[in-house]
Amino acid sequence: MGRAIVEEFLAEGAQVIATDINVEPLAELRGDVEVVQLDVTSQRDACEVAQRFASTNVLVNCAGYVAMGTALECTADDFDASIDVNVRSILYMVQAFLPRMIERRDGAIINIASVVSTTMAAPRRFAYAATKGAVIAMTRSIAFDFGREGIRCNSISPGTVDTPSLAVRLNAAADPDAARTALIQRQPLGRMAQAAEVAAVAVMLASAESSFMSGADVVVDGGISL
Repeated sequence: MGRAIVEEFLAEGAQVIATDINVEPLAELRGDVEVVQLDVTSQRDACEVAQRFASTNVLVNCAGYVAMGTALECTADDFDASIDVNVRSILYMVQAFLPRMIERRDGAIINIASVVSTTMAAPRRFAYAATKGAVIAMTRSIAFDFGREGIRCNSISPGTVDTPSLAVRLNAAADPDAARTALIQRQPLGRMAQAAEVAAVAVMLASAESSFMSGADVVVDGGISL
């Protein structure tokens, strides 16, 4: 989803800083883009990138870790990793980029949450749901606290998106083909989302067309949470 968001912003003519802890897959990106290695769980890394790109006016937080398991199966390591990647990363990135946005009274922050949060439940997603629910809550708090400073903050809650991460989880099933078929059959639209469909919403939330949207959680799930 992060790559699709980068590509969608580039298509709209934006100047983009594409970050990842592993930059090799980003080498093929073309356009007005600078690729930077970044560990979003490192406050120092977040601050260094914010200082380097001080004029950034749109921040998209799109890092995620899916821990499997119920409350009884969740290990301390899984819970800590979920907090670090899904929650603490947003704290670090917002604290790094927000002050200069406030100085300019110009900033749009977009956090990628999930429908598996405060919106709906899913089997064996205890830590994941807890942390994605936190993302939605943090989004609203940022929007409320800094709206008068010219800052908008919204979240996107995707449903099932056909990504490499999902493929890894499906391939770990006893029957990957059956697992994929079952996943598709439960979708009201009869298919999974494509990453570009989430990316288009991110561009919209950064644009003037959404200038009066703040604190919203935009659900992009094909109706699965209905």
